[in-house]
Amino acid sequence: MRYVTSMAEIIDGKAVAAQIGEEIRRDIEAFVKKGNRTPHLTAILVGEDPASQIYVNNKMKTATTVGITSCTKSLPADISEKELLDVIDELNNDPNVDGILVQLPVPEHIDERKVCNAVAREKDVDGFSVYNVGRMCLDMDSLIPATPLGVIELMRRNNIETFGKNAVVIGRSKNVGMPIAMLMHADGRNETKALDATVTICHRFTPPKELAKYCSMADIIITATGVPGLITKEMVKPGACVIDVGITRITDPNTGKTKLVGDVDFEEVRQVAGWITPVPGGVGPMTVAMLMHNTFKAAKTLAKCE
Repeated sequence: MRYVTSMAEIIDGKAVAAQIGEEIRRDIEAFVKKGNRTPHLTAILVGEDPASQIYVNNKMKTATTVGITSCTKSLPADISEKELLDVIDELNNDPNVDGILVQLPVPEHIDERKVCNAVAREKDVDGFSVYNVGRMCLDMDSLIPATPLGVIELMRRNNIETFGKNAVVIGRSKNVGMPIAMLMHADGRNETKALDATVTICHRFTPPKELAKYCSMADIIITATGVPGLITKEMVKPGACVIDVGITRITDPNTGKTKLVGDVDFEEVRQVAGWITPVPGGVGPMTVAMLMHNTFKAAKTLAKCE
């Protein structure tokens, strides 16, 4: 869904996420009427980071809205890695739990990769385990990380043409940039239903002049760096689609108040782009919506195994 401005069309992530949420709610209602158990999501929150608490609370509220039961296991920041892994193992073996997410980041004394891989593959609704990442990279059906899946779904539902188009993905993180690049370039005839674009990946070591060159040739720019104002008007090809995954809280020098911004100089870039996502209200709501999608998908898979 998009609402039209005099410049770029603004891709309304909130509206698309709400639409997806309603679709999931109806599907879960039908699923339960057939005699299946209501899907359940458990979040693990280690420590008391305020941002992480807000993110988890938002996810739990959305779960309730779509008909997924949920709970949060809040654990102390000084919990040992073994104790955390034991909690995950308990949830892995709980037949009433369909989805498990460990809110990242975890404290420095805990190995994040070990924790992600400890979650049972069929309950890994974040899609961060090597099993699910590997299947995604091989174009096989899997639980795909929610933010990349949200980006792809946002483009699909806004009819952004990708087949054979030039796309630049800025950022190569294993949970966001890399999966986005894989889903953008892979063969759409296979199980992931990827988008068949020609993809260039840029990152922190891409020289600024080269970054500007690649972006200026791109039909689609997807940026996920957390660097405010990285993408400027001069870097964007007229009519290009610009998807801003970055989100950073800054202090407005004029008001002294904090605000959320993306990687893109929104007011300037919207003058040349064909489509653009706002921050907030673009990719963020889609991440939560696709987490609900993954939880329901996991519930359906587990129901078949019972």
